[in-house]
This record gives sequence, structure tokens and C-alpha cells, in this order.
Amino acid sequence: MDNKIRSAEILCVGTELLLGDIVNTNAAFLSQKLAELGICVYRHTAVGDNPARLRDALSRALESADMVITSGGLGPTYDDLTKETVAEYFGREMELDAHSLGRIEEYFRRTGRVMTENNRKQAMMPRGAVIFDNDYGTAPALALCGGENDSKTVIMLPGPPSEIIPIFNDKVLPYLLSRRNSVIASRNIHIFGIGESAVETVISDIMKCSKNPTVAPYCKDGEVRLRVTASAQTENEALKICDEMISRIEATEIGQYIYGVDIDSLERAVVEFLRERGLTLACAESCTGGLVSKRITDISGCSDVFLGGCVTYANEAKMRLLGVRAETLERYGAVSEQTASEMAEGIRAALGADVGISVTGIAGPGGGTPEKPVGTVFVGISTERGVQVRKLSLSAMRSRNYIRNVSSNNAFDIILKFCR
Repeated sequence: MDNKIRSAEILCVGTELLLGDIVNTNAAFLSQKLAELGICVYRHTAVGDNPARLRDALSRALESADMVITSGGLGPTYDDLTKETVAEYFGREMELDAHSLGRIEEYFRRTGRVMTENNRKQAMMPRGAVIFDNDYGTAPALALCGGENDSKTVIMLPGPPSEIIPIFNDKVLPYLLSRRNSVIASRNIHIFGIGESAVETVISDIMKCSKNPTVAPYCKDGEVRLRVTASAQTENEALKICDEMISRIEATEIGQYIYGVDIDSLERAVVEFLRERGLTLACAESCTGGLVSKRITDISGCSDVFLGGCVTYANEAKMRLLGVRAETLERYGAVSEQTASEMAEGIRAALGADVGISVTGIAGPGGGTPEKPVGTVFVGISTERGVQVRKLSLSAMRSRNYIRNVSSNNAFDIILKFCR
């Protein structure tokens, strides 16, 4: 019998999940861990504390996957029936495990609590189960496999994240390592300045024809992330396959829009970029209200590149602090290429920075005009090489937060492009 585990489904048990009383973070945690092991997750299912529905969900999951991991339903009360349901599915009797009972009794002695009779239920195990001690609660975890001609496996974990995370990492992970078929590794290509549909058009043939690795696009607020995932016998082999695909994608026209690989944000890319070149940055902001500076200072250790910023919302502040000329504001307005240019030059001079960045625009929902509708934004940059301004025409249908966030993204992008 081939006992390798190649696929899994995650079955989370608890009526509180269906009522929305708690957020199901266990499924995300388990999916990440299984992906690292090279085990494909087919489906997540949540089911209430109902034996018939639990049996049905378990049966359907085991029809398609080699393994099911459950969370919840291992408590001492009458409606905690995960073990009993799985035991019934495999035709196993329940029996008292003396080792588990001893640990439960010791837990209550150690915590000074009275152990009630129903806690003995947590020491009842299906015959033949592999038991994983729980050092953080009273409910042990366990694994149960099918018979001689049945390679199916069910791993049952407690529900609280404070228990499931350490018990999986410390006890279940070594068990699964001995039964994995391959390793999956992923790398992420981060792209800005081109939309998801355009990215897909450029590399559609690569995405459709490549099975190992796979390439999948994800998008958020004007950014695109390409997740490259490969399967191999070792992690190094899988990463090598990913790197070969990344090189192929970098060689396409998308390469000019890639700001990093396995980097968590544009602002981190900017900090690392400036640090490598020994450059300093100062920011002058209007419509973004300090968001550019805030995102930069979210990066620990940014003080070696970021000198400071200035939020100049009023025209008077633009003139007094940044040296924007009154005639510029009167003739072109606060939201203009000319004002953005003078703001960038002004903050660079005021703080003695190598790079000055500016953002001025109309974030909405009010304030727009036919000539300058909501979403009109100008992003300026000033360096010793000169000044450049980028005009953005963001949709007025978008939210204020969206416009501000995309404007700050463009501020970071123009630094990476102009300062190369």
C-alpha cells in the first residue's frame, strides 16, 4: 500500500464558525504548512457540531483527498464528536488511553482546578490511533489511518489556535514529514505600473503551458503579484525551478515593471534601493496626508535614508515651508504639475536630501472640477538630475483611501524608476 500523502482537505468543526462568532484562522495556518510539505489542499470546509453533517463532510473529503485534517470537536462536552465520527467512519471502537488520561489528570492538578467526569471523554481514543500529546490544553491530537487496503488518513487537532499551532509544529509535522511525496516552494514577483490583464496578456503562453512551476497572478491597489510555485524532491530543487521561471518572466516586457522578488512592499523596496545607493529622501505631501512618510517609517531602520517629511495641506503652508511661489498657485492651482515640481524641489532643499518627493491631488469624494476631477493627482520627484512629474488620473468611483494609497504607491515607483 502506498502511504504517501499527496493531497488533503481541511475540515473545521464548530457551530461558532458558521455563526461568525470567531474567524477561522486555523484553515489558513494549516494550508500554509501543508503547502510547505508539498501536500496539495483541495478544499476548506466548515461544519457545525452536528454528527450527520460531520459524517457527510468527512466522507466527501476522503473521497477526493488522501488526508483530512480536522480542527475542533475534541472537547469534553456531548457535542464534541469529531473522534467518535472518525472512529465510526473507519469502523474502530473507542477505548480509554491511560497515558492521555494521566496527562489530563496531571493538568488539572497542576492548574488547581477540579476535573469533572466528562473530561475523561478527552482520553477516549479510536483503537489504533497515533496520539500526539497536547502541552497547551487537555485535548490530545491524534491521527487515524484506514485499514490494510485503505491509505486514507485523518488527523484530528484541537480548535484553539494557541493549541493547534504548537501541537502541529512540534508533534504533527514530524509525522507528516515521513509521509510527504514532494516539496513545494514558492517565490513572488512584485509588479507595479501595469495591470493584471496586461500582465496576463504578455505571459499568457507561459502561464498556460507551464505545469511545474505554475504561475498565478494576484492584484491589489494597482499592484500585481505573480506567485511562482514549483514541486520537487527537495526545497533547493524546487527553488531552482522557480528561479528559472523568474528569469524567463524578467526577460519579457514585464521586466521593466518588476520592483522586487520576495519583497513585502514597495516602501521596503525603496528603502533598500536608497540604502544601496547611499541616497537620502525627503517627502512633501498634500492629499496623501503623510501616508508616504508613514509607510516609509513603518520600515525599521529607515532613518539612514529618510530625513523627514512635511504635510502641507494649505496653500500658505506650501509657500511658507516649501517655497512654492504664490504666482504658481494662482496661475496653475495647488493640484498641478508646476506645484508638484516646486514642492519636490522645496522639500529637497529644505532638508538637504538627495531625493525630494511630492504628492498633490484631489482624493475626494468632493473637491473635483470638470477640468480636475476627483482622482487627479500629481507626483513629483527632484534630484540633482532634475525634476520629473507624473500625472495620475484615478477613477472618481474609487474611495478616498484607494486614491491616497495608489498615489503613495506611485511616489515609491517614481523613486525606483527615476533614480536608477
